[in-house]
Amino acid sequence: MEVFLLDGTYELFRHYFGAPPHRDADGNDRAAVVGVLGSVVRLFEEGATHIGVATDHVVESFRNDLWPGYKSSAGMEEGILSQFLPLEDSLTALGVRVWPMDDLEADDALASAAIQAAEDPEVTRVVIATPDKDLGQCVGGKVVQFDRQRREMRDAAAVEERFGVPPVSIPDYLALTGDSADGFPGLKGWGAKSSSTVLARYGHIEAIPLDPSEWDVTVRGAARLATALADGYDEAMLFRDLATLRTSAPVFESVEELRWTGPTPEFEALAEHLRSPGLLTRALAAAP
Repeated sequence: MEVFLLDGTYELFRHYFGAPPHRDADGNDRAAVVGVLGSVVRLFEEGATHIGVATDHVVESFRNDLWPGYKSSAGMEEGILSQFLPLEDSLTALGVRVWPMDDLEADDALASAAIQAAEDPEVTRVVIATPDKDLGQCVGGKVVQFDRQRREMRDAAAVEERFGVPPVSIPDYLALTGDSADGFPGLKGWGAKSSSTVLARYGHIEAIPLDPSEWDVTVRGAARLATALADGYDEAMLFRDLATLRTSAPVFESVEELRWTGPTPEFEALAEHLRSPGLLTRALAAAP
């Protein structure tokens, strides 16, 4: 049994910026909603049986209290913000399990679901469908990451090849290099190459000697990097906390809750309202 965990927020953004406007019966642009629904139905058409979708019901999270520059809804286009709730309702009508996150983020729900699903002996593989870097920390064992646009499936070895560090060090890597998508800058001078080289040797920030003469790995500008780490140590630990996904989100009690049995009766009217009757046709054809 395979379990697919979909990053609904990423999918919504991807289709919002990648599809032409599509008006529903009330004249609202719902191109992103229609695009995500079509993308989920495609997974069913390709044979997926168990799916959960996580969304950022509220963009702000507990991390905004930890770091004022953390990503927020400020400056986001109303056109995309207005499609979050319709997407959640539409996916529910499609018969898909949805986790709308408030205090936690969608990524936290995906991490929580991945760990829980992997513990089920009936599950052979857990596929986290998102290209987001921070989800790489969840990869290993049964859990893989799938970049649907590039059609790339990444196991632990692929994550390490991409970033130069194993999945367990991804939060440390992001803490040092920064994550512009999430709104924290990392430490001055610490780029991808230096961070991966040092972390490949020491694993975690607290294991890196603050005295560069103690480093037994060769890195250009080691003294400068060590100074930046010493001066910004508290921030580095904060950034790592921001990058560390929480795994306590309430997602499901049994993996069987994610089994798709077909669209609900409400989906017919919804597809009509979205002026996308083809979604209903495809969903019914893909239903078990």
